[in-house]
Amino acid sequence: MNLRVTEIFYSLQGEARTMGRPTLFIRLTGCPLRCLYCDTAYAYKGGKQIALTTILKQVADYNPQYICVTGGEPLAQPNCLLLLKLLCDEGYEVSLETSGALDISKVDSRVSRIVDLKTPDSGEVKRNYYDNMHLLTANDQVKFVICSRKDYEWAKVQLIEYDLAKKVSEILFSPSYQQIKAQDLANWIVEDNLPVRFQLQLHKILWNDQPGH
Repeated sequence: MNLRVTEIFYSLQGEARTMGRPTLFIRLTGCPLRCLYCDTAYAYKGGKQIALTTILKQVADYNPQYICVTGGEPLAQPNCLLLLKLLCDEGYEVSLETSGALDISKVDSRVSRIVDLKTPDSGEVKRNYYDNMHLLTANDQVKFVICSRKDYEWAKVQLIEYDLAKKVSEILFSPSYQQIKAQDLANWIVEDNLPVRFQLQLHKILWNDQPGH
């Protein structure tokens, strides 16, 4: 069994609850979405077909503390589910970064699912698969990339409608890079006393979002 892989690299996690932690990234190729702010468009196409056994060997060679399977949209490849299970079976701590446009119900429960709920100004809000919101657990995280005040107000509605603060370990509000002032978003969160974590993308600060970081 194979997966199409764009890159496997070791770096610091730039987002989510493990921000700053040394992490092995497995970036799978392909995505059915076209978010206007996408910073990994290079993973839309190309990549290399790699056997799951080869991926597991490469992973072991890194002796990673933590693994993040990302994309593209990892769940667009059905064999991603098996990869996640095998990584957990090997005893690794694993997270999955997914757009939330695809069903997460079959993802191994040991995986922390980071679901990126698409805001109106992402251009892909219509692709959100809201049934996922009822599947979330305390091991999961929900991320909102905020592009505007409109996005912020929309995200607040989702917090209430799906009672997210009681369901997941982290709710992440991130300013869309160069679209909104980070300070503005930080101020809105403080003013409204939201039960969320403000985050900046550490990899953009450190490495200017170069591939492989």
